[in-house]
Amino acid sequence: MNAFADAARLRDRLKTWATEAAYPLWWRVGADHAKGGFFEKLDQEGAPVDGPRRGRVLPRQIYSFAIAGDLGWNGPWREAVEHGLSFYLARYRRPDGLFRALVGPNGESLDETADLYDQAFALFALAAAAKAAPARADEARAIAVAVRDKLVAERKHSMAGFHQTNPPTAPLQSNPHMHLFEAMLAWNEIDADPAWRALADEIAQLALSRFIHGQSGQIREFFDLDWNPAPGVEGRICEPGHQFEWGWLLLRWSKLAGRADAEAAALKMIDAAETHGTDLARGVAINALLDDFSIHDASARLWPQTERIKAAVLAAELTGEPRYWDMAAAAAEGLLAYLRTPVPGLWRDKYLPDETFVEEPAPASSFYHIVLGILEMDRAIEAGRT
Repeated sequence: MNAFADAARLRDRLKTWATEAAYPLWWRVGADHAKGGFFEKLDQEGAPVDGPRRGRVLPRQIYSFAIAGDLGWNGPWREAVEHGLSFYLARYRRPDGLFRALVGPNGESLDETADLYDQAFALFALAAAAKAAPARADEARAIAVAVRDKLVAERKHSMAGFHQTNPPTAPLQSNPHMHLFEAMLAWNEIDADPAWRALADEIAQLALSRFIHGQSGQIREFFDLDWNPAPGVEGRICEPGHQFEWGWLLLRWSKLAGRADAEAAALKMIDAAETHGTDLARGVAINALLDDFSIHDASARLWPQTERIKAAVLAAELTGEPRYWDMAAAAAEGLLAYLRTPVPGLWRDKYLPDETFVEEPAPASSFYHIVLGILEMDRAIEAGRT
């Protein structure tokens, strides 16, 4: 079987898992039908684990259900989007229009912080909701524009990019910018306002000029207030999962902007992560390297496996190189290991170097990673058939 056919076979398995097991379970049990919103975790028996709910998780669930129809789920995905969006806007939005970090099980505010990471996911979910629920599109756009413009107006950084706190404190991080970049690209696809593309361009340029270590092709995680690598080990940490995720985003942006240099940088990042950041024994991408490619954290969370899929299939599509389909198939096989749970539709999150999984509830935060990885794999495979 050739690599493309192997990837297509694995795509079919993943779509079946999503539509027949995961979506039904996470809507039936993962949604809080009594109080609103979604639970953060389901235990490995499939029961909800109640507790505080982070402002970065609910928008991921909104997005996950917004693309459920695209993946072929015939369940009430529109109802699920409405269910999540209504609770999110009512309980997480602060008086100033930004989104708070944490609410309690009854929707009460537990942390008013408006973290950049959480605002990025607010913008991302609002784009998905605008597309999936046309009746809410104008409302979603108005809220998103207000968040975007407030972030831009209030930033106090001497260079491009944003701080996580006000006033700025070190370290600055590349990761929230990656999710903001993703949100800007999502809005740029559905809205004519040039400000979406302008901010996407700015973040891409910041990544190319400051985040990426040109010699190794790795992207650093932590920086000082002038976007130099943070001192000590912290400034040397590079995560293969983010290599793949940034690579996928920069490949998308390189097509949009006509930037061959961005495509080259993205492919270098993806290749470096695949070569140095995967464990062949377990067949998975690990958590963290240092800037000399030495291993910093050999455990392997679920989410890097989905980013490996996304990077591989888009690289295969853009370059035509069969090795990327091999990579996509290997990444899909790696992801499936996390999905083999006693209750279908759940997952395990942490795969240890001794080839065992941590036994703990399934975190809802992973769902967006999984279904977006499957959707991107599905899109690229169908494009490859034509």
